[in-house]
Amino acid sequence: MALLFAGAACASVSARLSAQATTRPSTTDVLRDLNAAIEQLTRKVSPSVVQVLVTGYRSVDEPNRGDAGLVIGRQRSVGSGAIIDSGGYIVTNAHVVSGAQTVSVVLHGPVGDAGPLQALAFNSGKTLPARIVGVAPDIDLALLKIDATGLPALVFADYDQVQQGELVFAFGSPGGLRNSVTMGVVSAVARQLDPDSPSVYVQTDAPINPGNSGGPLVNVDGQIVGLNTFIMSQSGGSQGLGFAIPSEAVSAAYPQLRTYGHLHRGVIGISVQAITPTLANGLRLPRTAGVMVSDIVPDSPADIAGVQVQDVIAAVNGRPVDSVPSLTLALSTRKAGDTVTLALVRDSQTVSIPVPVIERPNEIDRFSDLGNTDANSIPKLGIVGVDVSDDIKALVPDLRIASGVLVTARRLESAADIPLMAGDVIHAVNSLTVRSMDGLRLFIDGIKSGSDIVLRIERDRRLMFVVMTIN
Repeated sequence: MALLFAGAACASVSARLSAQATTRPSTTDVLRDLNAAIEQLTRKVSPSVVQVLVTGYRSVDEPNRGDAGLVIGRQRSVGSGAIIDSGGYIVTNAHVVSGAQTVSVVLHGPVGDAGPLQALAFNSGKTLPARIVGVAPDIDLALLKIDATGLPALVFADYDQVQQGELVFAFGSPGGLRNSVTMGVVSAVARQLDPDSPSVYVQTDAPINPGNSGGPLVNVDGQIVGLNTFIMSQSGGSQGLGFAIPSEAVSAAYPQLRTYGHLHRGVIGISVQAITPTLANGLRLPRTAGVMVSDIVPDSPADIAGVQVQDVIAAVNGRPVDSVPSLTLALSTRKAGDTVTLALVRDSQTVSIPVPVIERPNEIDRFSDLGNTDANSIPKLGIVGVDVSDDIKALVPDLRIASGVLVTARRLESAADIPLMAGDVIHAVNSLTVRSMDGLRLFIDGIKSGSDIVLRIERDRRLMFVVMTIN
């Protein structure tokens, strides 16, 4: 009886194993599923990735960067960008559009199911002029705007959920070959190349090459994990060391670039640096790692509140601080008028000090006090400006043309829809020379709303033409 029971049990187990073997997916099936998933992801993301074409004055050789936009000639370069708003807003790298006189983008058509040769039609693209809405050189980010609506936009991934080893895909135009995709993993979630720098990057081994700059690095859900910005390479090509601006930094900067054209940063008046064991030993710090206050601006909020040099910053508003980027991020999300509470370790004791936040002065903002009345506003252009007088020339030295109208600010209600930025000097409208605000207003008042005009402007000592539609 026992033998019969044992035989029956063995037969039952054998039957179950046989059933599992027949129902378990084969290796080929698993690979086919992976292949289909990647194809579906590519079809979803590709229409949201653009090629950025730049004409302007810039160096052919940029040895201080491992990537740059692909330099084609002395005045042309190619990069990539990602559509993040269906109304035509595109993020890319600041170095891609550096020195640009004209910028255009190539939109990709949808990736179809046609054969390889038929796919050429999908890759032909549509070229549209773009204007630079804002630039943040310190984090290598720029925002572009094209006149298009209903575009497929990508969303940002939650940076806190990005994991080392997860699959990522780099989209862009490596070598100028638009609509390309490569696959890899997140090599490091937060890579800091300089411990005292506030910049942190997502590192990936997904092949990135010149021309990929500004393109998105996306996860398996098609969300932006980061914006490809540079590579480390001795040969100039990909060696599996690519770096992207984290999604959190890009998403935080986007609304400010769209509204102001530059970043408004909250500061409290301190300089910091990373603590090393040697530094901790020499200064007898209470910790061998973390962030230490290295300098305090006299009469700044931190100085007035009682923060001291060599204080170790343990937390900001209860959020632990263990690196310079974590402190920078905690402060950058605060605006003028806010208060942050610093937990400081001083002489082995922890003290809590509230510190008011102020806005860090921006070089562009120095123009805002020059003209802030109705008399200085031209609503149809969406700007505030002043005549280029002798006093103004001292603020904007080395003007190529010593007359015109200096743009001191963009009107908030139209700031995102005009190609002008604070610091630009308007020299002509439709080939008519502009010498004063009165003359510019007279020209503009004579043009019907909805009409296109061509402005000749000077920006960063470069003359260029920009096209805009009168409000």
